[in-house]
Amino acid sequence: MTPTLKDMLQQAREGDYAIGHFNFADSITLHAIAEACQKEHTPIFVGTSEGEAEFLGYQSAVALRDALRATTGLPVFLNADHHKSFAHAKVAIDAGYDSVQIDGTELSREENEKISKQVVEYARSVNPTISVEGELGYIRGSSELLAENEDIELRPEDLTSPEEAEQFVARTGVDRLAVVIGNIHGISVKGNPRLDIKRLREIHEAIPDVPLILHGGSGIADDDIRASLSLGMSNVHVNTDIRIAFSDVLRKELQASDGTTPYKYFQEPRNTVARVVGEKLRLFGASGIAR
Repeated sequence: MTPTLKDMLQQAREGDYAIGHFNFADSITLHAIAEACQKEHTPIFVGTSEGEAEFLGYQSAVALRDALRATTGLPVFLNADHHKSFAHAKVAIDAGYDSVQIDGTELSREENEKISKQVVEYARSVNPTISVEGELGYIRGSSELLAENEDIELRPEDLTSPEEAEQFVARTGVDRLAVVIGNIHGISVKGNPRLDIKRLREIHEAIPDVPLILHGGSGIADDDIRASLSLGMSNVHVNTDIRIAFSDVLRKELQASDGTTPYKYFQEPRNTVARVVGEKLRLFGASGIAR
């Protein structure tokens, strides 16, 4: 029997490694991710944000997932990443996504709990195996390269509170929790902030049976990633590293050639993305867990 995403995240929590989560909005990036996962013998866990899903199409994303399941022989899971309303989360659930992250971090804590619980109840009524992720705290930045004159101000109130994390999980019933411990979206030219490992340990102690999720995995120090793996960090999201790798190489390919055949000048960006994803998977300790 093929393990569910819930099973695999619990196994990661118990095994002190993290499954990689990588965003895509096109088949080229997706196949690069899949290529790296096949080489590393690890599950394929991919996601589309609201914007990415709108560009690609929810049903198209599901069809691409199904194709990978048929051709790779690996567990393949599709996540609705950073969906900020019940309506959008419902579209993903109804389309057949395996997972949904309901991101209510721009709402009050009470409203965040309310919408997260609503998504959990609806998801389970449709398919009990769907994994629902909640988020507590506030991640600043966006999935891009932040210029040297751009500062991300981290505020104490942005961080996830261990006490509130325990309450949030109990009140909403989410299967996993995205935490804020100094992580940001994007990569800062000045260097990303360091993770608050002490805060992470306190959160893990408060909810030891809940897989924890790290968004903004691009730009974080390798030592911080490694330190987090024994503290419940079961899944790390990477997007900006992929976007930069793809776009930088694609620009060079287009400048170096007058060709008009897309699959030829997409080959090197695809190879580069696969290389970046492979490096991340090895850092997360996820190689060899799916054979």
